[in-house]
Amino acid sequence: MNKTEQAVATLEAMIENGELAPGSMVSERTIVETLGLGRTPIREAIQRLAPRYMIRVHASRGIEIPAITVEDQLSRLEVRRPVEVLAVELACKRASEAQKAAMRDLASRLEGRFTLQEYIHTLRQTHSLILDAAGNRYLGSMMLPLQGLSRRFWIVHAREEKGDIDCGRDLHRAILMAILGGNAEAAAEASRALNNYLVEFALTVVARQAAR
Repeated sequence: MNKTEQAVATLEAMIENGELAPGSMVSERTIVETLGLGRTPIREAIQRLAPRYMIRVHASRGIEIPAITVEDQLSRLEVRRPVEVLAVELACKRASEAQKAAMRDLASRLEGRFTLQEYIHTLRQTHSLILDAAGNRYLGSMMLPLQGLSRRFWIVHAREEKGDIDCGRDLHRAILMAILGGNAEAAAEASRALNNYLVEFALTVVARQAAR
């Protein structure tokens, strides 16, 4: 991983985890000082994350960390649903033996218990494995922003951490097991079930906010 890739991964994780608060403004200089990676890789990371809607760059004001809304999350999930179904269906057909071995190892680990940070790490691994196995480079430009922003919403609003982690863990494991079995229909159904959970989670957030 070069310095730019490291900057992208670190900055994205900070945004997802709320270390850079939604709705806040931050300067490029502050990011450089915080990450300690130099101005060039930070600028390149910013250029990569802006098209993913992880940040907004304002020439005169600095860098905005976008606010998180339920409406945006539901809109994202509408698009994520068919894209991920396509990805898992392609992965069923194209996954190599090496990719299946990695999925098998991850599916085994997903039987365990996780802290929130451990779980987020396995999520990224799961999404990366499926995307690689799908073998279509254009999918990444659509899937990565949708998944990153969806994770961010989930992390910010998760209240019953253990229950939400267990639910997400089981749903992702079901997708991996279906891909390992080469069952495109089951993989697609498991992917839809994950999306349904994320929609229900978002609607729960709406109800919680309305009750305040």
